[in-house]
Amino acid sequence: MSKKAFQDFYPDPWSHCYGCGRLNEQGLQIKSYWDENDKETIATFIPEPKHMAIPGYLYGGLIASLIDCHGTGSAAAAAYKAAGRTMGDDEAPLRFVTASLKVDYLHPTPLGLPVHLRGNITEIKGRKIVVEV
Repeated sequence: MSKKAFQDFYPDPWSHCYGCGRLNEQGLQIKSYWDENDKETIATFIPEPKHMAIPGYLYGGLIASLIDCHGTGSAAAAAYKAAGRTMGDDEAPLRFVTASLKVDYLHPTPLGLPVHLRGNITEIKGRKIVVEV
């Protein structure tokens, strides 16, 4: 993807997260974007063998981390859009943290395949933004 990811707009002091921090060399460094219609958010992560739970399958905690970081990035992008702002503008940055995370694992996730995340913004109410991933 040629456009800049949501997480790449985070100011340096807020760019150390294990899941999405561009300054965390040991982290996952996931990258989230608007889809081609600017309706949903998307991210893709390629798991490595070190992310294994049992042979052949992805560790569930990593899946929760991906959802967490994609959700907070999506919330930030939605907040900018709702405020009529552009990410990276000179105003105070808009950043979010997760207040609640519920994951329903429907089946084991195999290693060796990309993990695709899609986020839907379901509610914007002040500083509260709900994202379903």
